[in-house]
Amino acid sequence: MSYQEKRIITSTVTGALVLGAYCIYAIGKYQSGAVAPEDLKFWASTMLIFIGIGAAATIVIQIVFHILLSISIAVKEKIRDGQCDDEEIEKTIEAEMVEDEMDKLIELKSTRIGFIFAGIGFVAALGSLVLTFSPVVMLNMMFISFSIGSMFEGFAQLYFYRKGIHNG
Repeated sequence: MSYQEKRIITSTVTGALVLGAYCIYAIGKYQSGAVAPEDLKFWASTMLIFIGIGAAATIVIQIVFHILLSISIAVKEKIRDGQCDDEEIEKTIEAEMVEDEMDKLIELKSTRIGFIFAGIGFVAALGSLVLTFSPVVMLNMMFISFSIGSMFEGFAQLYFYRKGIHNG
């Protein structure tokens, strides 16, 4: 499995965990009656908090991922050569992280797919207001659709790395 695939899986799993934590927290608060159903301030602040948690978690997990990747490369080099040369390890790590035109094309195509999901969710959220649903429903639909759009972007990247991509 390539560096890009491992990085994408790590990011997608992090996003799914944060979204799951938000859903558990929000549903728990709503079902316990701790929050009024129309309390927009609570919902907006909760979403902002979870956006911050998601950003912080992504940063920390990516740092840990890169440290573990560097350690695994160093161990492989040590096993293969019987010695641990720092310069050789750095070259191997840099070679793993090289981004070429295919990587950029995959990123563009998968970003488009993520935006499609987020856009559909946004339109559905606006539609929920037209159908006289609560603004809280609209906020949650938007938040969840953007999160799911991000996850589908990751799934699309994995698919394109596995199956290939065609210019067209």
